[in-house]
Amino acid sequence: MTIFSIFSALMLALSCTVTAAPVQPVEMLVWNPTIITPSSTTVWELGSTQTVFWKTNNVPVEKQNSTGRLLLGFEANSSENLDTEHPLAVDFPITDGQVSFIVPQNTTRRNNAIIVLFGDSGNASPQFMIV
Repeated sequence: MTIFSIFSALMLALSCTVTAAPVQPVEMLVWNPTIITPSSTTVWELGSTQTVFWKTNNVPVEKQNSTGRLLLGFEANSSENLDTEHPLAVDFPITDGQVSFIVPQNTTRRNNAIIVLFGDSGNASPQFMIV
């Protein structure tokens, strides 16, 4: 009998005697800050500096050190089409309630643009216009 065979037999025997601990449910905390701007009347120009604002009056203690990611997208056919490859801003403190950036020159002009703010979940702005 080789050492490998002995080791394998021992591991098999031990695995049969292991019992799993019961799984306890874990409450997932999700915070969805309300986006204040852009609003449905907002118009952004290509190359302009813009600031997105969101409410921070109800940030849970557990989310005080979270960072955010801001994506540009558009709504079409009941779907959010997000540019995940080119975020407008990343790693900003979610408790700041705002982040500024430059609207990229190569952004498609549209009247159904949206901003999605990700912290631990994503929430979208109303549709607005990019000209």
